[in-house]
Amino acid sequence: MGICSCSKICSAELVLRHNQVANYHRFSKRACYTSLSALLVEDYVFDESPVAQIEVVPKVNVTRNCSTVRRKGMIFPFVVRVLKTLNWTVARKVRFSTAVKRHGYFNSLYAFRIMVHVFALVGMRMEVYSLLRDIVCHAREAELDLFALLPFLVDSNYDVEKLAIVFDMLIKVFSGNSMLENAVDVFVQAKKMGLKPDILSCNFLLKCLVEANREDFVRSLFEDLKTSGPNPNVYTYNIMMNFFCQRINGCDVNIEKVTLLLEELLSSGERPTVVTYSIYVRALCKVGSVESALLFIQNLRRQNRPLNAYCYNPILYEFCLVGKTQEALKVFQEMRSYGMLPDAYSYSILVDGFCKRGEIEKGLSLIEEMELYKLKPSLVSYSSLIYGLCKSGLMDVSLDIFRRLQKLGYKYDLIVYDILIRGFCSHGNMDTANKLLDEMVDNHLCPDAFNFSGMIHWFCKMGHFNKAIELFNLMLKHCGLPDTMTCNFIVDGYCREGNLEEALKLMIYMKDHSIMPNSYSYNIIMKRLCEEGNLEKVWELLPIMFKSNILPGVVHYSTLIEGFAQQSNMKEALMLYGRMERLGVTPNAVTFTIIVNMLCNRNETYGAYRLFKKMIVKGLVPDKILYTSMIAGFSRIGDMKKAWALFKEMSNDGCSPSVVTYTCLIDGFCKLKRLDLASFLVDDMKRANLTPDVITYTVLIAGYLRLGKIEKAHELFDEMRADGILPDDVTLQTLGLPSSIVNQKLES
Repeated sequence: MGICSCSKICSAELVLRHNQVANYHRFSKRACYTSLSALLVEDYVFDESPVAQIEVVPKVNVTRNCSTVRRKGMIFPFVVRVLKTLNWTVARKVRFSTAVKRHGYFNSLYAFRIMVHVFALVGMRMEVYSLLRDIVCHAREAELDLFALLPFLVDSNYDVEKLAIVFDMLIKVFSGNSMLENAVDVFVQAKKMGLKPDILSCNFLLKCLVEANREDFVRSLFEDLKTSGPNPNVYTYNIMMNFFCQRINGCDVNIEKVTLLLEELLSSGERPTVVTYSIYVRALCKVGSVESALLFIQNLRRQNRPLNAYCYNPILYEFCLVGKTQEALKVFQEMRSYGMLPDAYSYSILVDGFCKRGEIEKGLSLIEEMELYKLKPSLVSYSSLIYGLCKSGLMDVSLDIFRRLQKLGYKYDLIVYDILIRGFCSHGNMDTANKLLDEMVDNHLCPDAFNFSGMIHWFCKMGHFNKAIELFNLMLKHCGLPDTMTCNFIVDGYCREGNLEEALKLMIYMKDHSIMPNSYSYNIIMKRLCEEGNLEKVWELLPIMFKSNILPGVVHYSTLIEGFAQQSNMKEALMLYGRMERLGVTPNAVTFTIIVNMLCNRNETYGAYRLFKKMIVKGLVPDKILYTSMIAGFSRIGDMKKAWALFKEMSNDGCSPSVVTYTCLIDGFCKLKRLDLASFLVDDMKRANLTPDVITYTVLIAGYLRLGKIEKAHELFDEMRADGILPDDVTLQTLGLPSSIVNQKLES
């Protein structure tokens, strides 16, 4: 800038500062009125929130010479007019971005700086905030250096005492607009100049840092406040306690730090507020110390400390979360007995807790109680009630409440529809589920990706695959690309329908649209190919998986081994099993069960048993199916001593035998003509509350016929019919009866 323009600006500022000091008392009397005026006229509410729209001015290079200033110097008469009147309506007629367009960036900055400091001189904080926000937001949109802006705005030639207001408001402007590094820099520069920003501004900065999870800045700022001021107040401690009450960088709630902060607060002389206590209670509950939280609350009550529903709600929530609804109800009643009225959220927590446990009547009574106390139940409370009704199978009642809510003026959301649709799906009423889905779309409530995925899953599970496809296409239209899990539902549905070609097309679509198939996706296809006996195609999938960085796991190998087992291809199955071990893929119980079954079916039971023992040595625990496979194998070859030993071992390991397990043993003893042991096992089955099935009866009938006890065989046949078990063709062939005679007996 030229010498002429510099002297002109400086002299103008000196004259203005002289007038400011001379008329300070007159300005002070007007300050109250103009502050109110600013609130009424200001376009932006003084809420320290980011500006929604800023007039962006392109970055321009301003030639700083004398002629430019003369041509654009008309802004200073405007500044003089503003400062003579301190009228905020006049000041707001020219925005900073507009001034930049008309007078250039530097001239506008000089002029606005004068206004900022004069308004600061008379304590008009809101006006200072608004002007600074105007400057800062323009500078950010124009991509100017905001760190270079600070030294200019807080020129030390001004009254240092009054600079504190400028620093305070700059901290709020930067913090409220998510420019946290700049806000911290303002705080640091203020300290360097010997100023202590107002604790309210520091608290606001601290709060914004906490919300942004800037742990490094949060800790250092709080320590700086404690060591060099301004002294933290109760709100500062509340912010810090709330910060450590969250998960920070993957770590759990730091209850030790929260407790230490509470102790510091008490020793500082500041009085905790009800918010302080509610934060501490929430922290205790989050780490599972619900009983300690309740004890803490009770001690506070005895000391007549301030408490409200917010202090009790975390305790109610945690009790209900673990199913301790009666304990929650006891706390709720204790709360009311001491004159602390529960709020709508307190009731909602209890309603949700009781309804999830199926105690619908209690949930209804709590909603009625809410209405009695003039607390309108929220849609959340009714959603919990509807969920409980659906879970209990009371679908008609849930739908009736749903319709009544509409008449009462409640606006449905996706959650309520989702609960009902899933409820009707789970109880097999797909017609009503379809109607609700159509109604939801007609009401312009388009499900989000999560809701779509859940409903697609339910429709696939209940066998309504066409509806699932319809939903899938609707999802593509309204929510964009689905995730891998949703695509897997459809791939699985196609495979269940036997439409492998469409399943493969969808897999290609997924890869083309960067929806990467996962391990489960490939296993679905492999399983279907194995069912169709197309094992060559399965082998072709393995290289594709490797290219997608998906290593075949135990599930894939087990699927392949089962495919070879179904084709009685023992050689390939065992080769694949050996390959698993060489690659370090540990077989699981399913893998061993497949191979054991295959060996037993080939009467290689002792080889299967060696594999069974090898599995146990590896630390795998045999399940009911594997034990049954081994027992069936030994029973088939007549080694009942080994079969019985495995049966006893199975029981000792806490693995309860099934009807199939008993039937295999009974069949083995019957073939050895040991009907006494077979009968003992039948009685043992009944003592274990297991009902013999048609195969069990057929095996016993065959056993008695071998011994020539035809009457006993027919008695068992009649007993079977009396138990409501219909004979199959094998049973009839065993007895040597034509099906026509049996049908006549059944009709009679």
